Amino acid sequence: MQIRTAVIPAAGLGTRFLPATKAVPKELLPIIDVPALQLIIDEAVGAGIDHIVIVNSRSKPSIEAYFAESPEVIAKLEQSGRTDIADRMRAIGRDVRISFAYQDEPLGLGHAVGCAREVVGDQPFAVLLPDELMGSSELLAAMCAVCVSSGGSVVGLKQVPHDDVSAYGVIAPAGAIDADGVVGVLDLVEKPAVADAPSDLIVIGRYVLTPDIFDAIADLLPGAGGELQLTDALRVQARRGPFHGVLRDVRRFDTGNPVGWLGAVVELALDHPQYGAPFRADLRRILRDE
Repeated sequence: MQIRTAVIPAAGLGTRFLPATKAVPKELLPIIDVPALQLIIDEAVGAGIDHIVIVNSRSKPSIEAYFAESPEVIAKLEQSGRTDIADRMRAIGRDVRISFAYQDEPLGLGHAVGCAREVVGDQPFAVLLPDELMGSSELLAAMCAVCVSSGGSVVGLKQVPHDDVSAYGVIAPAGAIDADGVVGVLDLVEKPAVADAPSDLIVIGRYVLTPDIFDAIADLLPGAGGELQLTDALRVQARRGPFHGVLRDVRRFDTGNPVGWLGAVVELALDHPQYGAPFRADLRRILRDE
């Protein structure tokens, strides 16, 4: 068995990026010259996934337009000799099947994942939050392998200073992390007080879930603001077991706010094979002038 499907919740309004997101979905804001959403899809494809389910809002048609064919644009690029850009445009959505589900009300991450049930079907699947970019597919691929071998759901983990845990969802581990970065999970605690936190391992925006998560979501009672929290459904799965977390030392960028997005753009631009050197020179000049 291989994990072949990934869900990307993309129905949010992106209020922290207003007024830009009044017209452009946050998921299509560029990281240099590539939309963040495309980087998420590339990560999934690198982990062996070939079906992407985007949970969209009907108020964001430009996300679907991004995957539509653009023969006129491609033809103009080729006529002007920009064949490399034409090839990149042609490749959008070519190596992976794109499906859409819709979340018509902002009722939380658990609700968003539940909206994909009919499209996903009765199979394990990944969930990738588009606010978090990873430096490679390594973590997701490892999580998929653990799900296949254990038959249970898996969450991505990051180790943080213990004093910072109150801002995150934290796992209660069943034991020590093994040599492959895998640990059993007994429970999850959302934003615990530092003194009450069961570990310094937080859950990040990567999940590989068994399909019984949909029943757990359907049984949830709404919390604050009427939202259905994915963490609550994960707790149900963790108590039943098996349930694991995977820790990997991969680059991670939180682009859910303007400062994090700017940091990701700058760091990735410095590494860019074409733009890195001139951008670094410009950055040094700007900092020198200050």
